[in-house]
Amino acid sequence: MADAESIEFLTDQRRGTGTKMRVLTRVGPLHTDDIMEVTDWVEERAIGVRHSGLVTGWGRFDLAAVAGATRFSWTEDLSFPWYLGGGITAWFARPVLAAIWRRNLSGLKRLLERG
Repeated sequence: MADAESIEFLTDQRRGTGTKMRVLTRVGPLHTDDIMEVTDWVEERAIGVRHSGLVTGWGRFDLAAVAGATRFSWTEDLSFPWYLGGGITAWFARPVLAAIWRRNLSGLKRLLERG
């Protein structure tokens, strides 16, 4: 994930429900500590997280078998605090975040195709 500058685990565990981490996230000149906790873990199927830093919400990765291949789905629902413009900021941030996530997914695809 190109927008993640560093990851610091806040729990001894590194996988599974309950794992917590601080992710220093940078988007252009802006940066924040994104505190994430794994809320759902289904081995080889799904990972869900709760964001509880400056930006709050949830995210989820899902894998599904489709016609001899695997479909990877990434869903995020994020909220900005009222003092940073709340929904208005979210509206302006949506295309920027979508571009970052598309770039991240392209990088993941290249990595997986290399084997």
